Amino acid sequence: MHEAVFEAGWDADALLPLHRQVVAPVHRGRGREVLSLDWTYAHHERGPKIWGVKKAWEHVERRLAQYQTIVTAVITNRERLDGIEVRVQQPDRYEEEVAYLQETVQESYAQMDAARGRVLALFYHLLHRLGYKKRTEIALEVVQQLEQEGQFPQAHYAFDNGVLTLELTRCTESVGKHWVSEVECSRHIQWQGQWRRVDAVAAALRRDHPESFRPVRIRGRNGDTKQRWVFTKVVRLKRYGRKRLVMVHEQADLSDAPRFLLTDALHWESGRVMETWSYRWASEIFHEFAKQVTGLEAAQVRQEEAVKRHFRLSCVAQSLVQQAPASGSTSERFAFAQGESTCGQRCHTIVREAWSGLLRLVASLLARGRKCEDILELLLPA
Repeated sequence: MHEAVFEAGWDADALLPLHRQVVAPVHRGRGREVLSLDWTYAHHERGPKIWGVKKAWEHVERRLAQYQTIVTAVITNRERLDGIEVRVQQPDRYEEEVAYLQETVQESYAQMDAARGRVLALFYHLLHRLGYKKRTEIALEVVQQLEQEGQFPQAHYAFDNGVLTLELTRCTESVGKHWVSEVECSRHIQWQGQWRRVDAVAAALRRDHPESFRPVRIRGRNGDTKQRWVFTKVVRLKRYGRKRLVMVHEQADLSDAPRFLLTDALHWESGRVMETWSYRWASEIFHEFAKQVTGLEAAQVRQEEAVKRHFRLSCVAQSLVQQAPASGSTSERFAFAQGESTCGQRCHTIVREAWSGLLRLVASLLARGRKCEDILELLLPA
């Protein structure tokens, strides 16, 4: 399997474009579809030499950890979600490399080998600087590729402020699509002729005009209906221009911290903005599923090409597990599933099919008179 996956000559760069071509028809004509952009950490505590792994502060778990930064794209509707892009961010080692170059500099290089080594060190430092990309730049490249392929013409975008940039919004708007993003509370908007922080505006509204937050019922991606208290208005932001801002409270007394959503769709109502935003959480489901089921954090390969192949295959495997039939026994059909097939049952079915194929192969070899030693050598070469 290792040879087939990591050493065979199949084109790894062509895998996900083909995957998107396959899953695109499944999402068409099934209601609202949204492209969710996000990023996550893939932890590798025992793999410091794996490509893309760095040791740095992990702000989610609030500790030093070894991880890869991964940018993902997910297409989702009410019925299913599919990971359609996964890219690893090359670590930024600028400070470490500069410190090394400063420590190893010499006044002169009398030997040609030493001079050649110094030139190569400077060359690789420059190469790494040019090759490094921020996750916002990677997200922009993902959107550009998706729109160039044109497999999801009706899907709008949803993402959080971790990938929100002016370039990303302009790219999305240039192809005639809308986007919804969460914005940080420190973002400045023009309010009554002054530039003010959006959280300060929200606090003033809660204090002076609490009636401006009206109740709105929204239907999430999973079909659940929830009530929120919402204020919305078209405002002006620096550099971004006129955008619709939506302030969302979950409590009727407005005592909870509000969420701030922003969209370029000035004609959308607050309910549509929030419902579109709810599809962004499909990325979190994909991240959890890929880490726990399809092995996003289980790779022990080290080279760049092998890491990319593993992640792309994990992305495809997530879609394959979704559409696999379930054949779990009655005792495995838990009440919490409410009659639906679980991922565990689907994985159980896949394992049974794999074992069935292996047993049929062994049976056919035995029927042809092959010896047990020959079959063992075929399955597990010495």
